Amino acid sequence: QQGYHSEVMQKKCKHFLNFSAITWYTPGFTLNLNLVAGITMGNQQTYDEQTYDQQALVELIREQALQIGDFTLASGKKSKYYLDCRKVTLDSRGAQLIGAGMLQLIESQMPPLVGGMAIGADPITASILTLAGMRDIPLRGVIVRKEAKEHGTGKQVEGPYQEGEEIVIVEDVVTTGGSSLRAIEQCEAVGLKVHRVLAIIDRMEGGREAFADRGYELTTLVTIKDFGLS
Repeated sequence: QQGYHSEVMQKKCKHFLNFSAITWYTPGFTLNLNLVAGITMGNQQTYDEQTYDQQALVELIREQALQIGDFTLASGKKSKYYLDCRKVTLDSRGAQLIGAGMLQLIESQMPPLVGGMAIGADPITASILTLAGMRDIPLRGVIVRKEAKEHGTGKQVEGPYQEGEEIVIVEDVVTTGGSSLRAIEQCEAVGLKVHRVLAIIDRMEGGREAFADRGYELTTLVTIKDFGLS
């Protein structure tokens, strides 16, 4: 069994099924509502329940994601607190709040694409696409890999996009902005036009200024000041 599996995996294939072109497209994401949007059979959410509640998001982040202590951040900086936002983005209530909040931010100028650097941006993209699908809003998503994959198409930017399309970059926590700036570089390298950057939380440690220096606007759902920290 194992030998056969290895032999098959090593063979070259003339056909490739790119499921990212389906799963990162809003009709595809409506199939995943039970997981991402917190909907259960017989207890379906109404449109009103999908609206954004900033205070509810602040309370959920404070309860599940905010940790006090001594930490080293991805940027290398030392910090007295840490925000583990995956505990919120991978929670059904958090996914609904974040998706609703970010849709509200972009609804006046809806782009064709949203996405960001894996893996932090992935559940955010999923939440936005799911709620967009529920509201019949045409929207597609991309995943930006940290490194190009060595199999299949070898892409570093995955998803149903076309060169020249506009994209909004999404992120969970912005400190210096380094992760999203790398995502921007990769998206622009494949011909996408970055419109703006959205994030859940701004730690207010230079990220906003870094984006502004490159000509990009950062908009966040909350800032660290909403938690009484600075």
